[in-house]
Amino acid sequence: MATTTLDAPASPETPPAALPALSRWPLLSVCTGLGIALLALSGRHGYHVDELYNRASGAHLAWGYVDQPPLVSLIARVETSLLGDALTALRVVPALLACVVVWVAALVARELGGRGGAQLFAAAATAGSLVTLNAGHVLTTNIPDLLAWVTVGWLVIRLLRTQDTRLWLAVGAVSGVGLLAKNLIVLLILALLVGVLATGRRNVLYSRHLWAGAALAALLAAPALWWQVAHGWPATEMSEALKTALGEDSRVAFVPFQVLMIGLFLTPVWIAGVVALLRRPQWRPFRPVGLAYLFMSALLIAIGGKPEYTGGLQLVLLAAGSVVVVEWARTTLRRTLAGSALVGNALLSAVLMLPVLPVAVYGSNPVLNGLGVFQLDQAGWPQLAEQVAAVHRTLPPRDRAHAVVYANHYGLAGALDRYGPEHGLPAVYSGHNSYADFGRPADDTEVVIAVGVDREKFGTLFGSCEAAGTFETSLPVADQDTGFLVCRGPREPWSQMWPSLTWIGFSCPYTAEAVTARSEKGCSLT
Repeated sequence: MATTTLDAPASPETPPAALPALSRWPLLSVCTGLGIALLALSGRHGYHVDELYNRASGAHLAWGYVDQPPLVSLIARVETSLLGDALTALRVVPALLACVVVWVAALVARELGGRGGAQLFAAAATAGSLVTLNAGHVLTTNIPDLLAWVTVGWLVIRLLRTQDTRLWLAVGAVSGVGLLAKNLIVLLILALLVGVLATGRRNVLYSRHLWAGAALAALLAAPALWWQVAHGWPATEMSEALKTALGEDSRVAFVPFQVLMIGLFLTPVWIAGVVALLRRPQWRPFRPVGLAYLFMSALLIAIGGKPEYTGGLQLVLLAAGSVVVVEWARTTLRRTLAGSALVGNALLSAVLMLPVLPVAVYGSNPVLNGLGVFQLDQAGWPQLAEQVAAVHRTLPPRDRAHAVVYANHYGLAGALDRYGPEHGLPAVYSGHNSYADFGRPADDTEVVIAVGVDREKFGTLFGSCEAAGTFETSLPVADQDTGFLVCRGPREPWSQMWPSLTWIGFSCPYTAEAVTARSEKGCSLT
């Protein structure tokens, strides 16, 4: 077993032997401030489209889902059970986890020799970055995944500094929990291992603790992995749908997204972190982390992966760059520049990721309309339910008593499930992703209000389908002008027809491909 080297003498190519003191109270103030801000704004605008899905999946707990592992659905179930079925309740855990992300980022800076100022800058920069505010504001798979990435980054840096291979057990534990939130943590582990191999730091791999950590990760993730096996690996179909949806756009957008993930004003900071990890003699043991980012970027460009997958590792690089910036900011002018970049980045990130402005502003302003899609994805859901309910009220009493609602994608279905009951809407169903497994209409159901489907394709399954209006809203939301249909007389029992109504992919209109292949092509991401 390798032992720690905390007391070993320093050399030009080794990191400091002793860590600086941890600035607990300043860091706690940053974490507390972020948490208060997130919770104070948690009730504005509305549910994000993915939150509506996670709320619904929380009511149908399973060891896995077509498009994600089970952790976030479990969190949603616990929050709604303990705190109530409300928007603010659903966002408590994301806010708390974002605070932990900020704390761990400061630990990364400390591990690299950063003293109080560097730790504080790393925490504030992390709190004011787009990726943190995006993940911390809403309950999606992003926030536990982000925390797992930053924590693994910190643990690996500590392992490289101390040579204490027992840390592989902690890496395995965090990775296992991360796999219950999102499968992307595998990408980070792969990139870090490539970095270790490329820099000749293989001694940390020659340990039984590495294999024990891998076994621990596999054990923790086993239920979700078994669910995938038992259901024919739907994650691979989801991956193909994502690749089709992205097309070449992911490669074109890769560099701009690298700037956006942290924020324009702090881009020089995390880039400085990459350069320092690769070139500083005293940081030579940490070169695998810098190389991991380069490898991950090249891999994502090659396979056409989503450019935002680097966000968690960029926060680690941001913490490293914070050490560099604080050392650089020796003069008043430089400190002013660094502080201005920090404040400017936080303000810009808040405007884009948090509901600090009225939602109408994001729809009317040309710049914010393009960059503020995240806010618009949280708008219009109660109005949608009201308008579908108005269609339901036009039905004859006999039809109204036995009708159901079918929604094309999980956002529509989740919104109608959340707001429909207060307007008297009947049960809501959808064939999108795992929503298809939450239930289907009974075979004797004769009337369905269909929302967001293609009339030409959907109508072939029924004796008649009549147009019943569209979703009208002044906001340029993704589902604006979504059509409503009233269909009667299914040509087959719902149990036989249901497979043709299910599809795996991203929110977009019902197409013939969905009927035959359970996949969508050319869908825009939401």
